[in-house]
Amino acid sequence: MKNNTNKYKILVLSDLKKSTNATLKSTVSLAKMINGSIEFFHVKKPSDVVEKESQLSAMRTINKGHFAIEKEIQDLITPISKDYGVNINYSFTYGNVKDEMRKYIKLNKPDIIVLGKRKSKPLNFMYGITNFILKEHDGVIMLADNDNVLEPNKDISLGLLNGVEESFNLEFIEDLINQTQKPLKSFKIGKSDSDTSTKTNKHINKKVIEYVFEASDNTTDNLSNYVSKNNINLLCVNREKKSTVKNENTSASDIKTFIGKLNVSFLVTGGQRLSVQ
Repeated sequence: MKNNTNKYKILVLSDLKKSTNATLKSTVSLAKMINGSIEFFHVKKPSDVVEKESQLSAMRTINKGHFAIEKEIQDLITPISKDYGVNINYSFTYGNVKDEMRKYIKLNKPDIIVLGKRKSKPLNFMYGITNFILKEHDGVIMLADNDNVLEPNKDISLGLLNGVEESFNLEFIEDLINQTQKPLKSFKIGKSDSDTSTKTNKHINKKVIEYVFEASDNTTDNLSNYVSKNNINLLCVNREKKSTVKNENTSASDIKTFIGKLNVSFLVTGGQRLSVQ
């Protein structure tokens, strides 16, 4: 969705943990590259504020909590907004976290949703809010790494996982590619005659260095090493990609494993909603 001044609406969903600062910086970096507006949204469970109190006492507690939350958000947003010259609008509410997020997304229709990437065991990574958003939102989702932050006003090093298909040919992806270090790096899992190759991709019209990995038990570790060696800090994954060739599809299970083990931010492209159990 576009307006007169910004091409894209970016929504940051935050739990106000200490990693929020890193998530906001990466979001600002993305917004400046693709000309996006930023909305910050937080949901507080009433049980986090009110336990066993009378109705009047509960209302007083909620009112006090309201001002405390607003100040906490402002303290997070204001320095980043001033440092990088980007306006960040914010709002918060009380209620069931998933229900309130679902309503907000439906009402505001963001193009891109940003979440902080959790530190967890790979097999248990996509849980809770991350898993919920991946299933709920069929647009683009960025999972911002807490350590490998995208620095605003600096070119990023972009990687593409399992090639670039038609569904990658989105306007904002092209805007993003124009701001990245060249050449692009593509990481593919499947069979190839050589380990690496350089080519011009017909969809993005840029030189792409492609690394191909044989599917094996060590694939994820090998991929992680090459991503690190190439200083990749944003990796695009196409959740819509399907292939009739064995070991050349990016499934929900694959994405879960990659996100859990690779220390980069992920940009999960729009398409089919994931259902990760």
